Amino acid sequence: MPDSSTAADTFILFDLAGTSYGVRSQAVQQMEMVEHITPVPNAPPFVEGVVFSRGQVIPAVNLRARFGFEKTPYDLRTRLIVVSVGGRAVGLIVDTAREFVSIPAATIQPPPEAIAGLGSKYLEGIATLTDRLVLILNVEEVLKLSDAV
Repeated sequence: MPDSSTAADTFILFDLAGTSYGVRSQAVQQMEMVEHITPVPNAPPFVEGVVFSRGQVIPAVNLRARFGFEKTPYDLRTRLIVVSVGGRAVGLIVDTAREFVSIPAATIQPPPEAIAGLGSKYLEGIATLTDRLVLILNVEEVLKLSDAV
C-alpha cells in the first residue's frame, strides 16, 4: 500500500449552518468562546470587528457571512477559532467546534467540478468519514479576500 494512502493529517472539525467543516490543526493557534467583539468602521460585511485574544488584537471573520449564509446570534456553543496563515492571525467565528480528528489522506477527494466557482475555491477537499461528509477548508483562500482587514 503506498504511503499516501496511509498518511493522515489532524483536523479541527466545526459546524457552520448545519454542515461539518475541517481545518488543518497545524493552522490553528487556539479555540475559545466568542466574547466582546469591537466593530471596525468600513470593514467588509463578513468582518465582525476585532477581538483581544492572548495579548493580540485580531480580526474576527464571521464564516456564516463569508460564505453567504444568514447570520445568527452567538450562543454558548459559538466558537472563535484563531488560525495563523502567512504570519497573520485571524479569528474564524463558527457555530460550534467539537472534534479533533485524524483524517487519512486517501479519504479526501478534490471538490467536484460541478461546484466549481467561488464556493469551491474555499475548499481544499471533501473527506468522507464514517457517516458524514466533511468539507476541508482552504484557510488561505478564505482569508485572501479579507486582505483589507
